[in-house]
Amino acid sequence: MTLLGSSDLDVFPLALGGNVFGWTADRDSSFEILDAYTAGGGNFIDTADGYSAWAPGNSGGESETLIGEWLASRKPSGLTIATKVSSHPDFRGLSASNVRAAAEASLKRLGLDSIDLYYAHFDDLETPLEETVAAFGQLVADGLVRNIAVSNYSADRIRSWISISQETRVPLPVAIQPHYNLVHREDVEASIIPVAEEFAMGLVPYYALASGFLTGKYRSQDAAGSSPRAEGAAKYATEHGLRILAELEHIAGTHEASIASVSLAWLRAQPTVAAPLASASRVEQVTDLLAGATLELTADEVQALNTVSEWSPASV
Repeated sequence: MTLLGSSDLDVFPLALGGNVFGWTADRDSSFEILDAYTAGGGNFIDTADGYSAWAPGNSGGESETLIGEWLASRKPSGLTIATKVSSHPDFRGLSASNVRAAAEASLKRLGLDSIDLYYAHFDDLETPLEETVAAFGQLVADGLVRNIAVSNYSADRIRSWISISQETRVPLPVAIQPHYNLVHREDVEASIIPVAEEFAMGLVPYYALASGFLTGKYRSQDAAGSSPRAEGAAKYATEHGLRILAELEHIAGTHEASIASVSLAWLRAQPTVAAPLASASRVEQVTDLLAGATLELTADEVQALNTVSEWSPASV
């Protein structure tokens, strides 16, 4: 377990993503995945109010609803539940009234009295940041939220949020959720990680497996169009991406581990990363996710992956 940033949240070093629940994982599969993850020691479940409004027949909140039903059925203890606001079709943006209404709706779907970690999912440039920060602070003051976090925010906007929080004595964000993995590094390492280090914030990177590319399953751009997952993964099947997979495969063989587990272990070795975020549509995929939370790479292995994945004009 590891403490998340400056919070008192003691989390498993692999967060289970709920974006697939109610989309590519139906109710039974979602319950099996959640059961397997927690049976393996996992305690950090991540979702958002908008999951999965994009799927035909869905209207948003499906993931939270399934997680809430699972929580009611299993009655587990010691879990950290994270969710996000701004992407539900009925609660878009980060105005004070919207943040409050969305949080109350999420609590109802999850069946909780308080959200452990509440993210501003996407920045809202149309709402004054002071209003958003105050709204999140009020949720903490009222006991609806325990800790505040941000996702998909630029470094400058995170710094502005923190400055406003300090001036108004609102609790500071404890976590950042950026897009970060072996094939998408530069902006996070150049700007987000320095902010996280300065303010003791933990990173919970999403797309930790690059839409499945870093599992090794997708090695050709010809896979594009065969499924939503393949579409997202195939774009990384460049010469640069395939060199990364080759190094991952070599290291995986040394540890008798999967490429996915090594990819997650590399993320865990990066500064301020508390828990990579990954999802599973089938219960058998959970094994590799759990292994990625405990696999320890050597310093030489981390450096080898750093080197092969470093971007330059000549690498593509």
